[in-house]
Amino acid sequence: MTVTVAALTISSPPSVSSKLKRRSRYDPNSFYAKPHHFRLPIITCSSLTAQSQSARRHLLNLISDQDRGLKTQNDTTKRDSIIKAIDDMAVLGRDTVTTGVSLSATWRLLWTTEKEQLFIIEKAYLFGTQAGDVLQVIDVQNKTLNNVITFPPDGVFFVRSSIEVASSQRVNFKFTSAVLRGKNWEIPLPPFGQGWFETVYLDDEIRVVKDIRDDYLVVERAPYNWKE
Repeated sequence: MTVTVAALTISSPPSVSSKLKRRSRYDPNSFYAKPHHFRLPIITCSSLTAQSQSARRHLLNLISDQDRGLKTQNDTTKRDSIIKAIDDMAVLGRDTVTTGVSLSATWRLLWTTEKEQLFIIEKAYLFGTQAGDVLQVIDVQNKTLNNVITFPPDGVFFVRSSIEVASSQRVNFKFTSAVLRGKNWEIPLPPFGQGWFETVYLDDEIRVVKDIRDDYLVVERAPYNWKE
């Protein structure tokens, strides 16, 4: 989903260009150096059909060298191929319920078309840091969603949202607050906006999403739970 903030001028705090420290819990071994590559996960879910396994593997192969979507921005052929693969996954997941308790997790970004997120990932160096894990933290029971961009070793920017399950695959959301946090400082930022996202495919390891602006998202279950 798209995180839109009224004003994100991170350079205002004097300490931003130095190392930031965030209080959130994240895996200290998280990868964030560019270019961003990831190892393809081993498929262990016995419920996956041979067709699902093949389509899933094809999608993960397509995005594995795309630096979370940065390289795809200037490669329309590659982008079209990835979106076609996502559409194929959506067909496989068409009759499934993806808004139940299995949606609740800390999800780590593998690939997206969302320009705002990609801008922050790409330009983080201007503020003396690098973007680390980009996360969606969803709690269906408590009706909350946090969109999180980490800046290892010590910084974080996150947007809080309230959510409502609208259908078997659609979730409505509304931004409620945003925070840019460093080692010894915290700046509240005024987010605005609301919309929906659809999880068109979900299994034990990955989730594939399309949202209100026709942006796409592929995420994996993170090996840790992010907390504020």
